[in-house]
Amino acid sequence: MEEMAEIEAAAGGGVAVATAEDWRRALAAVVPAVVVLRTTAPRAFDTEQAGASYATGFVVDKERGVILTNRHVVKPGPVVAEAMFVNREEIPVHPIYRDPVHDFGFFRYDPEAVKFLKYEEIPLAPEAACVGLEIRVVGNDSGEKVSILAGTLARLDREAPHYKKDGYNDFNTFYMQAASGTKGGSSGSPVVDCKGRAVALNAGSKSSSASAFFLPLERVVRALKVIQASWATFGSKPESVSIPRGTLQVTFLHKGFDETRRLGLQNETEQMVRQVSPVGETGMLVVDSVVPGGPAHKHLQPGDILVRANGEVMTQFLTLETLLDDSVDKVIELQIERGGAPSTVQLKVQDLHSITPNSFLEISGAVIHSLSYQQARNFCFKCGLVYVAEQGYMLSRASVPRHAIIKKFAGADIEKLDDFIVVLSKLSRGARVPLEYVSYSDRHRNKSVLVTINRHEWYAPPRIYTRDGITGMWTSKPAIHSSSPMLSSPPLHTDQSQIDQCSSVGETGLMDHNYQTGMEAVADGCVKMQTDEETLADGGDLSSEQKRRRVEEDTSMFEGNVLSDGVPDRNMDQEYASMDGTTEDMSHEIGAAVSNASLAEEVIEPALVMFEVHVPQSCMLDGVHSQHFFGTGVIVYHSENLGLAAVDRNTVAVFVSDVMLSFAAYPIEIPAEVVFLHPVHNFALVAYDPSALGAGASIVRAAKLLPEPALRRGDSVYLVGLSRSLQATSRKSIITNPSAAVNIGSADSPRYRAMNMEVIELDTDFGSTFSGILTDEQGRVQALWASFSTQLKYGCSSSEDHQFVRGIPIYAISQVLNKIITGGCNGSPLLINGVKRPMPLVRLLEAELYPTLLSKARSFGLPDTWVQALAKKDPVRRQVLRVKGCLAGSKAENLLEQGDMVLAINKEPITNFRDVEIACQELDKTTGHDGSLSMTIFRQGKEMDIVVGTDIRDGNGTTRMVNWCGCIIQDPHPAVRALGFLPEEGHGVYVARWCQGSPVHRYGLYALQWIVEVNGKPTPDLETFIQVAQGLEHSEFVRVRTVHLNGKPRVLTLKQDLHYWPTWELRFDPETAMWRRRTIKSLNSAIVE
Repeated sequence: MEEMAEIEAAAGGGVAVATAEDWRRALAAVVPAVVVLRTTAPRAFDTEQAGASYATGFVVDKERGVILTNRHVVKPGPVVAEAMFVNREEIPVHPIYRDPVHDFGFFRYDPEAVKFLKYEEIPLAPEAACVGLEIRVVGNDSGEKVSILAGTLARLDREAPHYKKDGYNDFNTFYMQAASGTKGGSSGSPVVDCKGRAVALNAGSKSSSASAFFLPLERVVRALKVIQASWATFGSKPESVSIPRGTLQVTFLHKGFDETRRLGLQNETEQMVRQVSPVGETGMLVVDSVVPGGPAHKHLQPGDILVRANGEVMTQFLTLETLLDDSVDKVIELQIERGGAPSTVQLKVQDLHSITPNSFLEISGAVIHSLSYQQARNFCFKCGLVYVAEQGYMLSRASVPRHAIIKKFAGADIEKLDDFIVVLSKLSRGARVPLEYVSYSDRHRNKSVLVTINRHEWYAPPRIYTRDGITGMWTSKPAIHSSSPMLSSPPLHTDQSQIDQCSSVGETGLMDHNYQTGMEAVADGCVKMQTDEETLADGGDLSSEQKRRRVEEDTSMFEGNVLSDGVPDRNMDQEYASMDGTTEDMSHEIGAAVSNASLAEEVIEPALVMFEVHVPQSCMLDGVHSQHFFGTGVIVYHSENLGLAAVDRNTVAVFVSDVMLSFAAYPIEIPAEVVFLHPVHNFALVAYDPSALGAGASIVRAAKLLPEPALRRGDSVYLVGLSRSLQATSRKSIITNPSAAVNIGSADSPRYRAMNMEVIELDTDFGSTFSGILTDEQGRVQALWASFSTQLKYGCSSSEDHQFVRGIPIYAISQVLNKIITGGCNGSPLLINGVKRPMPLVRLLEAELYPTLLSKARSFGLPDTWVQALAKKDPVRRQVLRVKGCLAGSKAENLLEQGDMVLAINKEPITNFRDVEIACQELDKTTGHDGSLSMTIFRQGKEMDIVVGTDIRDGNGTTRMVNWCGCIIQDPHPAVRALGFLPEEGHGVYVARWCQGSPVHRYGLYALQWIVEVNGKPTPDLETFIQVAQGLEHSEFVRVRTVHLNGKPRVLTLKQDLHYWPTWELRFDPETAMWRRRTIKSLNSAIVE
């Protein structure tokens, strides 16, 4: 049975009948001209964020190769896009126009590139739209190849939909509404009638009511005619497509006559308007908002009713906009009524394009440009102010939020982007200067923060990107001159005058920028972590939000004073406690200044420091799960030339970090550098320059350490830490378990986790967010009260980051500290405060062990002789160590098996992790060996003697990475190898992260997998991968073979984009203690980053 529908004919106003055959013929002509648009925004800009999405467009000019779609698809900023026709032909498209206000824009393509499809352009017929018209929405709904949804136009005068308070919104136009439940991916779909004509452009929908919103096409037709007039054929190259657009920077709403009367409209005026207006007119235009500083500022007010413009009665958006577009840079006369009183104003029409930014500054991952008309209207600020579209690393480190307006920088007023660049060019690397900003959410108060110019080369030098109206690309050039101090190498150690200047700027210290903990760690940034497969959605954020460790607010009387993002580790070997004369009893010096404090608290307070650690988004290596950490640490060495502080690895997680120290003993904040990350134990060492402390150098002290005797059950200790106001807090506690084994499972995204460690448990503490140290009554440090990161899993797919605190005996730190201070290290030298010092190496048995009670071991068949021998060796623990697994690629792999019981090493019974460590350390004291251990194990009911090799690791973590197509590539770190799997094809190219808006985001090359082949060429290591990447060209499709952590292989293709995503390398240089960036390949080989 044929489908019948009654529609109002556009030409004669009669009733026509559309049959199913009519719709079949219409859709047969329409569908080939509809394309799936795959768009990638490589940078955040104006109202849009970086990302990848699907959308729809349709051909409106076949000869010139013009595709119509929505503005939010074309993007106001950089965009890389491809169009895929119904026959799966994919061609590149380039933006030629996006309307500054209305939700439409155009892409261009080469018609000759479509070789196998016959199609015709879809004609635009805005005059055919009417209430009751039956329509079809033809598009790519929710990522489907072709979707056709039916509906009926219900309204032609709907108010423009409001999408976001801080994003793009259309205004000063009517929209159409129909009951057609379009979804993501259908943006830009043609709304066609039974004749195959486009009567509207699909723009948005409301899921709660299954309603779709369509943009009228009158202004689209005007813009298309201008393009066609200036662009004869595809091959011709006009200087630019200039479509005149005028504005008063005023938002109007169409209000019914009932409401205008309440606003004071005179009866005579209403009668006149009704008489001269078209039949069916129901209202008038009323001022809703006026942008400050615009042509109408102080002339028009909200509530003003527009009566005439240039003598003509104006009640419709279309007629008013036509007048404005035809009157750019001219004066028009508006007659209004305000509260019943008529008034006449003369206003100069402004060029709308002049207040639409077409360039931006990129610095340290931040995108900064002039405030657009769209956002000025949203935020009620003046157009042209300096606007933060993306805060990147440098600004997010100072807690400057997205959408901020920069008012002052380094003491200079900032009115426009050029002012910001001039000030920036005068600053040197490592400088800390004040920045003043205001946000729309708190517009009446300016906020001041300290901004630190990157000392290391985490990012490329600042660049200015400008839109090319011909090609649609954004070309870049250096933002500052090559002679700028910012582009010169920083000093090898901190300059004292710079520190003094930083300390005296305003009142901003540690507590002025830790408080905005709601700022997301990786959201809105360029880097996202992906752990499983994802589906690209129209405009959607495709990566799951990474949990950042937050500061807990007032969870208890004590926890309210503690930073949750880390736990202090303070240790110094007593052997070196007197090396710089800082370990004498100092209670007589500070006791009077502390009230109601224990002796331990008074003695240890000068050695306490607060860590604030930032990890750049561009190089989040080794699975680090946050960009921002806090924690309390302890000074373990302090002399005239060198200061060392210890802290847990839940505060200093990776070598790629910016560390700031705030001292409890002296009010100053100085930078520090990571010098050692223990590969197994949960502690890190950072170095600072004591000369940067100024007068505080004589006040700050190193802690006195007490490694022996070991703590026992029932011993009394003092738990001491710092509050957020840098005040020492302490309590007396009892040891309940001095040898609890740590058992932390692997996170979804593998990251450092403590293993093969015994920790100390207390009867009472300050909660899971309090970090500190454990001391005796004299304030001598016996253990660190350290934070451990873990992940709790709920069900099969959900998990949440958590942390807990336990005590760490200080012997491990004492050993490392001993080697650093005496120079008795056999590792590579590292430049610390201008002096090269050899760093220690750690010999490890790279197997994860766990204890099993001897009673359980007996049940597994362990002979009674060994049960008695192990019980005699350690009558307290009464346990045996079993193998949980070996790190892939270690010398123990394939020799030790899961479930093996480790009975003895070199014929000495082994009962705890410390025994294994001592056995490894003994190898370093002798020569003439191959680094192997003679081990006695019990496997499947049999006692066996085997020889197992040990591995030597440094304390640097990962010191090299490559960014290719937007993914961060590194060697697999220990947490990955601890899973026990490395691909046989090669395992040196591990994808740790990926960036929003990059080619790997667009094509789905996500994290947690190895790249083992590129275009059929094996890539077993980073060097080989770099050689292969150097041979890949811009816009070349690359075939990539990967192996996931779960062992599943996969082959995918992606298109390389060297314009926005050059290939570059970041490497740590121990000679200068600097992270150096090197461009491997970019679109312009002359660009040196």
